[in-house]
Amino acid sequence: MKRMMSLGMLTGGGTGNHPAAWMHPDTNAGASTDIAFLRGLVELAERGKFDLFFVADTPAARTENLHAWSRFPMFMNVLEPVTLLTALASATSRIGLGGTVSTSFSEPYNVARQFASLDHVTAGRAAWNVVTSANDYAARNFGQAMLPPHALRYERAGEFVDLVRKLWDTWDDDAFIRDRDRGLYFDPARMHVTHHEGKYFKLDGALNVARSPQGHPVIIQAGASETGLDLAARTAEVVFASASNPDDAKRNYDDLKGRLAKYGRAPDDLKILAGLPIVLGRTQAEAEDKAQALQDMIHPDVGRFRLGTDLEADLSDLPLDEPIPLHRLPKSANQHKAFFDGIMKIIREENPTLRQLYLRYERGRKTIKGTPSQIADVMEAWFTSQACDGFMMQFQVLPGGLDDFVAGVVPELQRRGLFRLDYAGSTLRDHLGLRRPENTNTRSSG
Repeated sequence: MKRMMSLGMLTGGGTGNHPAAWMHPDTNAGASTDIAFLRGLVELAERGKFDLFFVADTPAARTENLHAWSRFPMFMNVLEPVTLLTALASATSRIGLGGTVSTSFSEPYNVARQFASLDHVTAGRAAWNVVTSANDYAARNFGQAMLPPHALRYERAGEFVDLVRKLWDTWDDDAFIRDRDRGLYFDPARMHVTHHEGKYFKLDGALNVARSPQGHPVIIQAGASETGLDLAARTAEVVFASASNPDDAKRNYDDLKGRLAKYGRAPDDLKILAGLPIVLGRTQAEAEDKAQALQDMIHPDVGRFRLGTDLEADLSDLPLDEPIPLHRLPKSANQHKAFFDGIMKIIREENPTLRQLYLRYERGRKTIKGTPSQIADVMEAWFTSQACDGFMMQFQVLPGGLDDFVAGVVPELQRRGLFRLDYAGSTLRDHLGLRRPENTNTRSSG
């Protein structure tokens, strides 16, 4: 079967992924809690035959530096992801629905039950994005002064994911026999209780919902550190990648796929989606103008603060038109390693001023600006060189960016034979070409 591109769509608030998107006159400034608008958005993505509609999240509002956050309200007014995805399920029938829930501030049983339930509600379209969280605002909501060290968060996450997967295998697929003649609702021999006592969790029980349509909801991760990559190689089925050029992306792709054999997994057991922020225009010049108009809306408070957040340093007292002194920056990241390392590379190689750096910084992939054909060219080059298995699309303004993509780029990809004409299956695993996992208890006893 010909290899086909996978497409996901990232949303965190509904106005778009640009920091000034909420100010753009073509967006709905109240989109993040407008369920009718969000239903329309996911319906549009489904018309475009996207594999996945993905909701980013953090369990916290910012409580400091409100001079910047009030102008850049990321996650300041958003619906809880599983609740939102459940509401969106009834508006769709094919597209996958994925959401972020942190392993640092949740319990395995709750997460296992939430996503198994979502998989039932959606008839097999649920995905859980595993994160360890990367801000102390969240830590303080859960009785901690600050996040634990990076390595410990990932150690906890590994135990957490293992427990969730065990709970998803509580029941054999045919456990609920509902035999009225014998008065037997389920077969006790087909139930498997989890007994676990580890470093972070103690659990002795079973999930009170049948094994879900996908067996396990799809597991997503985005870790770029060595510990994050190793956890992904062992447990993830979709990984969001953030390399800024195809050569780095290809190296990272080969590295991560090459780790799978150690865990008894095949390369096709994991799909790598490259983050792709785009701005579309009828011409290259129109796309450039659209992008520049958004950049011009960024307030200096926002630019400085976004940069400082990922550098894990306070830049508020530094002059805008001078380079950042290196002694003001940490030696390594405790939060988003990939973003930190990317900024430090620019600083070391080019020594830009603070203003130049924050106007240039895009938190991951550089935005691609062009016509539908030009955007398709970029996507085809990355995909055919096996720098990725598809893309996590990041539209700077919504719904316009998605609308333009569905109308212009999707038909072009279809014409080139790179993307599906229609959904071939009903579950997210069907769309991604991922196998349905066997129940480990059944396999071990067989």
